[in-house]
Order: sequence, then C-alpha cells, then structure tokens
Amino acid sequence: MPGISRKATLALAATASLALLTTACTGQSGSGAGDDPNARTTLTFWHGWSAPAEVKAVQDVVDRFEKAHPNIKVKVVGNINDDKLNQALRAGGSNGPDVVSSFTTSNVGKFCSSGAFADLEPFVEKSKLDLDAIIPKPMLDYTQFEGTRCALPLLGDAYGLYYNKDAFAKAGITEPPRTWSEFAQVAKKLTKTKGDGYEQLGFMPNYHGYETVVDHYMSQWDHAYFDADGRSAVAEDPAFAEMFTYQKKLVDDLGGFAKLEKYRNTFGDEWGAEHPFHTGQVAMQLDGEWRLGMARDAGVDFEIGTAPMPVADDEADEYGKGFLSGTIMGIAPQSEKQNAAWELVRFMTTDTEAVVSFANAIHNVPSTFEALKSPDLKTDPAFKTFLDIARHPESNTPPASVNGSTYQTTLQDFGYQYESGKVKDLKAGLEKTAAQIDRDIEQAK
Repeated sequence: MPGISRKATLALAATASLALLTTACTGQSGSGAGDDPNARTTLTFWHGWSAPAEVKAVQDVVDRFEKAHPNIKVKVVGNINDDKLNQALRAGGSNGPDVVSSFTTSNVGKFCSSGAFADLEPFVEKSKLDLDAIIPKPMLDYTQFEGTRCALPLLGDAYGLYYNKDAFAKAGITEPPRTWSEFAQVAKKLTKTKGDGYEQLGFMPNYHGYETVVDHYMSQWDHAYFDADGRSAVAEDPAFAEMFTYQKKLVDDLGGFAKLEKYRNTFGDEWGAEHPFHTGQVAMQLDGEWRLGMARDAGVDFEIGTAPMPVADDEADEYGKGFLSGTIMGIAPQSEKQNAAWELVRFMTTDTEAVVSFANAIHNVPSTFEALKSPDLKTDPAFKTFLDIARHPESNTPPASVNGSTYQTTLQDFGYQYESGKVKDLKAGLEKTAAQIDRDIEQAK
C-alpha cells in the first residue's frame, strides 16, 4: 500500500521541484566505475516510503541483501521525496546517496537525459541480464528514455476497476462492464439521485475525482501521445478526441459537471477510511492494487469486486489491459561505489525472492515475470486481477519526455476546461494543447 507520496497528483507536482535537473545534473554513466564490489564497503540508499510498515519492509529486503553480500553494508534513509533527491544529486559530495529510488516514473526522461541517474546499461551488460526476459515491457519502457536505461523498476502499480458487488446485485447487474458503452450504461443504472445530489453515484467521472485523470482513461484506448518525429499527436490521433468526447458525455449523463463537483466535495480523504468507495457513495472506482487492502482495512460492509477497466468498443479484444506505473531505482552518478551499488540495485529489482517478499509486505505488484507467477506471492482472486493487468501485453504507461510530466499536466489542464464547458471546440482545443506541448518540449531541449 503506497504512502500519500505515491498519488498521481503529487507525482505531477514533484515535477516542478526537478526543473533544474536538466541543466544542473551532469553525472556520467557507470561504465567507468572502478570500485571492487567484493571489498568491504557501506552504501547509502535513499527511498521515499514513510509509513512504518513500509519502512520495515524496505529494511527487511536490505537485510536479505546484506546476508547474501556480507561485505556490503547499507545505510537506509527513508521519506526522501524528489525535491530532496534533486538537491542531493545536484550537490554531489560524500554525504549523498549511492543508490536512489523515486515514485515519479514521469520524471525518468529528465533523470536519463540529464545524467541525474547513472546509465545502467554497462552494468546490465556486464551482468549478462536479459531484461526483456525478466521484466514486463511497460515497466522496462518507463525506466529508460531514448535508448538510455538509467533505472530499473522496483515493484509496480496496476490500475483497474473496483466495484460494489452488493450494489451490482441490487441493480441486477451480473458482471463488470468490458467496453466503455457498457460502462456508461452500468454507471447510469447504479446512480441513485437524492434531492439535488445523490444517494449513490455509479462512478465519479470528473478529472478532479480520485484517480480519474486523463492518462488513466487513455490507457484503455490504443493511442500515441507523440508521432514518429516526437511531435505531440493529441490533436491527430482520434483516440484522444474519442476519450474526451466519451468522458464529457458521461459527465453530462450522470448529472452534469456542477452537480458532480458538488457531490465530489463531500468525499472523504483518498487515503483515509472515508474514501467514497469505502462509504458506498460511489459504486465503482478506478484505482490501483493498493485500494483492495485499504478498503478491507476500512471494514467496508459490502463484497468487493475487481476487474480490468473497460476498453474502447472497437478494441474489445484488448480487454484486460490497464495503466501501469511504479517505483524506479537507480545509481547516483557521483557515487564512488557504483559497482557495489549495482549489486544492491540488481538484487532488489531482479532477485525473485526479494521482489516477492517486498511485494507481499507492501501490497504492490511484483515487477518481474518470475515474481508475478511465484507460488510464494500472497494473493487472492481480487488481487490476482492486478497481477493479470501487469502481465497483459497491451498494458501501458505514458512515454517519458525530456521535461517529465509537463505534457501530461498540459493535457490534464485542457481536460478540466473541456469537461466544465469552458472550452467548447474540442478539435481547436486539442490543436492548441498539442502546440503548447511541442513548445514546452522544445524549450526544455
């Protein structure tokens, strides 16, 4: 279960704190690392987890590593956000970390292109690791940028659909929807109005809703954010107009933007027991694998169902896919112990027993094929949904960019304008958005 720092909106916000990475970090790759990984040494590992159970889980994995590598000791420092990480990587020096991790996959483009994280390819080659055979493709994709692999995935998150089985039964719905047209029908059927509000909302479609953001929706359409020349394709690829049109119609059909926003403002905290799915205020919820444990811990009084999110009507054969993200792990380029640091990175990201034990402890999705199918993985049918999503060949994540998640934020901002009716012309709005994305990327270069 992730801490608050895993939330998508906070990950986007962290991009601002990394604005100086592109010009300030000039670390070189690890190809010239000269330290002896068999010598006695101490590494410093920075991570972002802060909840006591999560901190313990990280330490347990490190303890496993130290047992397997008795010559290497690891000093673990938790609760490190990307702002602190940025400052340390820019400053360098002996007090900085040797091994680093981040929850912000959208910043991999910055990390790799600026040299903020060391190039791992020389280490991968030296260890003769076939990463394609070890790690699912989407996770490999979001840990490299334009041919430079500066990170490896350290567990992942898979997003799917949670639904209230009791509410489904009362409405006579026998199975979760598989296409977006089916989803709209189910959402309307599950919605019960009360006065000028709702007794129960089938689904909160607004972009300010919990996890109902543009890139999570887009993962269920075949799409391309950029064309072959690296230019924004959001105005050219019809999938984007289709998604925005569908979402706006769902907003209108479920009561309209203003009514939904008023209801949304009654929701409890996303990370607390009063989450609207827990309380029954919404009957369906888009969320990551961690929601299952949180809902059960909250003591919900209904049976929880899980399924993949629906897909576009003409892409029914791809049902089962979903949005993927996760924690990334790399080596600080200023470290003078890069060979030893690689031993820790390799262990935590590719050792099956280590990955499985860590996934079991913090209820995240394993990031290797072997761990995903390990008999030691603690799971049940509801959680298995997310393991299947992680393995699905069409599951995806937004591509890395030299300016991090800026293009996603620009597209999200357009979504707010369109769903609220402030922008009427979808085609013109997408063209303006694409032009802004291109300008921002060119400026970052």
